[in-house]
Amino acid sequence: MVLGAALLHAVWNAIVKIQGDRLVIMAIISGSGGLLSLFALPFVAFPTIESWPYIGVSIVLHNAYYLALIVSYRFGDLSLVYPIARGISPLVVTLIAVLLLGEQITSGGLFAVALISIGLIALVDARAQSFDWRAVVAAVATGLLIAFYTVTDALGVRVAADPNSYTFWLFFLDGFPLVLVVAFYKRKETLRIMRTNWVPGILAGVVSLFAIWIIMWALSLAPMTYVSALRETSTVFAIAIGVMFLKEPLNLRRVVAVACAMAGSVLLVLVGK
Repeated sequence: MVLGAALLHAVWNAIVKIQGDRLVIMAIISGSGGLLSLFALPFVAFPTIESWPYIGVSIVLHNAYYLALIVSYRFGDLSLVYPIARGISPLVVTLIAVLLLGEQITSGGLFAVALISIGLIALVDARAQSFDWRAVVAAVATGLLIAFYTVTDALGVRVAADPNSYTFWLFFLDGFPLVLVVAFYKRKETLRIMRTNWVPGILAGVVSLFAIWIIMWALSLAPMTYVSALRETSTVFAIAIGVMFLKEPLNLRRVVAVACAMAGSVLLVLVGK
């Protein structure tokens, strides 16, 4: 299920990269996911009081992540930005979960997480003509935000009534801030882009919601370290999308790095119990 969510994450990130004004596209994605969540609210339990602080913090972190991702794609390719952001976050989640929260993971699981992160970060080619340090800095910030909201959501979903209530209430409330900003500052651009790109925008919103729902369900059952590492194999799918549809380059080093990340994923399933 988490590997399926990883594929969905890569798909909606590719849509953000491909379409025009990324801020507007991100707002359409966020808004459509929030609207879809609204229809689910009558059928899920109300989140527990204990989970609301986590929902509030997560909303802030998610919207900061959206903006950091947009800046990253402004300066860098999908296959540069995505590996950095997604490769860093499992390491940060592991440090927080193990050192600060006392989460127990096996030595084999720890090695598997490290192998996945090393493989993902190794996908970055510092010698590429399109390499831009501004994209790297923004991608690192994006990775840190991914780690922070992953830990926040893991803690929040575990004290909520159930994963469904936490996910749909979070996604419903999360959709408003970016939509309001775009509607205020880019009203004309929003209307123009919605006329031509509303289908991919809404599709990405649905895909994003479904992917996050899977991750929330997994975080309620499994160690956040393992869920984070497996989810970030979405980078492998992003590389495939970048090569096949965005005409981004592929070389032997990237093939080896992908193999390293996938080997870590298999090892995590085998020994990370």
